[in-house]
Amino acid sequence: MILPIYAYGHTVLRRRAEEMPLRGEELQQFIADMWETMYNASGIGLAAPQVGKSWRLFVIDTLQASEDADGLKGVFIHPEIVETSAEEVEYEEGCLSIPDVYGSVLRPQRVRLRYMDEHLQWHERDFDGVAARVIQHEYDHLEGRLFTDLLKPLKRARIQKKLDAIRKGKVKTRYPMIFP
Repeated sequence: MILPIYAYGHTVLRRRAEEMPLRGEELQQFIADMWETMYNASGIGLAAPQVGKSWRLFVIDTLQASEDADGLKGVFIHPEIVETSAEEVEYEEGCLSIPDVYGSVLRPQRVRLRYMDEHLQWHERDFDGVAARVIQHEYDHLEGRLFTDLLKPLKRARIQKKLDAIRKGKVKTRYPMIFP
């Protein structure tokens, strides 16, 4: 089932997400809905708060965004960033909750993540490049942060009118959204 995506300005996007309460078939159905919602919106990552659930879960599929054989597709439950590299890289980001807004964000090049997969098995793994960037972006959603919080002040000032329009529901998307 395609879920509506919560837009910039909604309070669920600013709260620190809580423990994932679902298990078994309910968890598997929610994950399937997350995948369907993300693909319908042409996204490469989606966090539970973006569909109105303040739960510590996100899905990522960078394989569809590039021809890079090192792409990543996975489910991340209760993720914890264990370590990041000192080396940082700037890259333009966007967000399904903030349609048609993009900006350059500086993030660590590599990240070590501890997380559970969709079978509730624990893993600890290093990620770099695009995978590391998307993981950090989605992880920020679980912490109540948005990529716009990381923009330089001048860039943020330049997009403020767009952010206000999104908050007021004055934006068109090809996917369902819920506005504050």
